[in-house]
Amino acid sequence: MRKYWMFAKSSMQISAAYSAWYWASMATVILKLLIMFYFWHAVYQNQSSIGQLTLKEMLTYIIVAMFVQGFVSGAGNELAREIKQGQIAVELMRPYHYLFKMIFMDFGQKASFFIRETIPMGLIAFFVIQINPPGSPLQLIFFLASAALGLWIGTFFDMLIGILAFWTVNIWGVQVLKEGVITFFSGALIPITLFPAWLQSISFALPSQAMVFSPVAIYTGQITGMDIYWTIAVQAIWAAALYILLNVLWNQAIKKVTIFGG
Repeated sequence: MRKYWMFAKSSMQISAAYSAWYWASMATVILKLLIMFYFWHAVYQNQSSIGQLTLKEMLTYIIVAMFVQGFVSGAGNELAREIKQGQIAVELMRPYHYLFKMIFMDFGQKASFFIRETIPMGLIAFFVIQINPPGSPLQLIFFLASAALGLWIGTFFDMLIGILAFWTVNIWGVQVLKEGVITFFSGALIPITLFPAWLQSISFALPSQAMVFSPVAIYTGQITGMDIYWTIAVQAIWAAALYILLNVLWNQAIKKVTIFGG
């Protein structure tokens, strides 16, 4: 296990090595918050609520969704790149499980993302925009548990897309499509409860809603009581199913690798 934590640590060090990137990321975060703030103020200019959500409740939902969405993408792009460039053959000969290595390196990048972007965003969101805090400490605990499961679902789903590079020459188009589908159907743009009924049915049948909407709905109080336990249970099922599918697909994919002299 220690070697995998070293991968996470090295990934954090790489992310922190570029100071220009650090400050550019922080500036981007502030700009995104300002855009969201003024956009939703313009939308609510002539009305006090939309779908029973006040302006402050909507801003809370959107900004917390931005927090969570930043963590749902995984190591799929890096995985696809190493497969395409043939580096995967060398990696398979090394004394560690390649998927675990990618997961821990992704964990290091997300830890760096938390320090670089999430903390500044949180300070501005709570002290300047003044979004609502969780209703209770228990609600915060459920939110963190749900967000952690959403992170794993997003990571496994992203790596599943990355593994497709074994069968296709270029998965750039698939990755762009995946980002679009996840952004829309996860509820990261607007709450899924504002969708038409038929579109809500499609959204709730996809794993993407378990990445962002579920934790944010728990945070904002749109999901309460026993529904919280049911929501987290569904997330756990999605995480387990995607993990099993990832391993099955990986075991099939590496059979296509031929290593000369290995």
